Amino acid sequence: MAEITEELIELAVELIKKGYDERKLRAKLGPNWELIVEIAKARIRAKDKFSRPDLWMDMEGLRYATHEVVARYRAERLRELGIKSIADVSCGIGIQLIFYAMKVERAYGIDIDPLKIEFARRNAGKYGVSNVEFINADSLSPETVEKIDAEVIFSDPARPPEAPERNLEGLLPSPLKVYEAYKGKTDSFIFDLPPQMRREKVPWKGEFEYIDLFGALNRLTFYTEPLAKADRSAVVLPAGVRLENDPSLENIVEWTEKPGEYLYEIPQSIDYADLINELFHRLPVEAEMFIREKRRVLATGSEPVKSPYLKRTYRVVAVVPFHPVRINDLLRREGFGRATLRIGVPEGEYWKIRKKIEENLRGERRAFIFKAGEKGIIAEEL
Repeated sequence: MAEITEELIELAVELIKKGYDERKLRAKLGPNWELIVEIAKARIRAKDKFSRPDLWMDMEGLRYATHEVVARYRAERLRELGIKSIADVSCGIGIQLIFYAMKVERAYGIDIDPLKIEFARRNAGKYGVSNVEFINADSLSPETVEKIDAEVIFSDPARPPEAPERNLEGLLPSPLKVYEAYKGKTDSFIFDLPPQMRREKVPWKGEFEYIDLFGALNRLTFYTEPLAKADRSAVVLPAGVRLENDPSLENIVEWTEKPGEYLYEIPQSIDYADLINELFHRLPVEAEMFIREKRRVLATGSEPVKSPYLKRTYRVVAVVPFHPVRINDLLRREGFGRATLRIGVPEGEYWKIRKKIEENLRGERRAFIFKAGEKGIIAEEL
């Protein structure tokens, strides 16, 4: 890695953007051209994930790296708990580790991949962080465990994409093995888990914190009991608002089969954390549940509302039989020029249906199309 310089990466970024092919890249970049090109491509793709354009990573490192907004939020939560030291036992390219290190006195970064450790070390320098001890080793080996003196153990394990159902045993390294290796050192653990994992599969007491980022479910962070603030929580970022489960609240969640004048789109984090009742108590208007699907959850009511706890609010324009031609006729009459489908359809059918709905539309307004049973709901975002 020593021979791969910042200047070479910047040159590769420039050449890739100009459309240079593999042969020309090899000629311009020298013997390490493949890794240089991969780092450059990762930087190009990472522009919406990090505030810095000059971080070190390969494509795998980019895929697993924590978004900077999430990393900053979790580090601030750690600071609020008064933690002085932490070890990241699967640190990858080091983004979450670096933000934790900004809030503690001492940090450890461990990874079995020497390239990832080198990336993490260089990235720490980019952020001006110098209180991290980097260790290139198996984080579960007794020799490595012996070196670690930290109040909290954090692990963001790799998630094999082919797993049919998420469980702790399928993660690398498995949180079960991490806990077993370090439980003699501390009882404070933080695990980054797949959000789709069922809570009953986690054998420890603690808090399940679901994080929404820019309108999409991004993370499930599990905190063992000494670090827990609640049993379940949901965080909406970058707004920074948080909900916790409150069993003392009266259950006010009711369902309706008909939409009201407005639709309220609920963040997935709140749905996954089963905090819809807590949300309804927080909203300034009365609401009823209307649709609960894997990709979208909608409540409805008679008043407009803007809330950081909601993903979006829509005004209902019309409710019609769900037929693309009928919907197209209505959109043309109402002056809509574009339509976004928020419906669950087979992958091959989406564009066919959308094409029929958007045919010959003119205008600046955008319609959002939902489906409830055999009815189509045409709505406009507030």
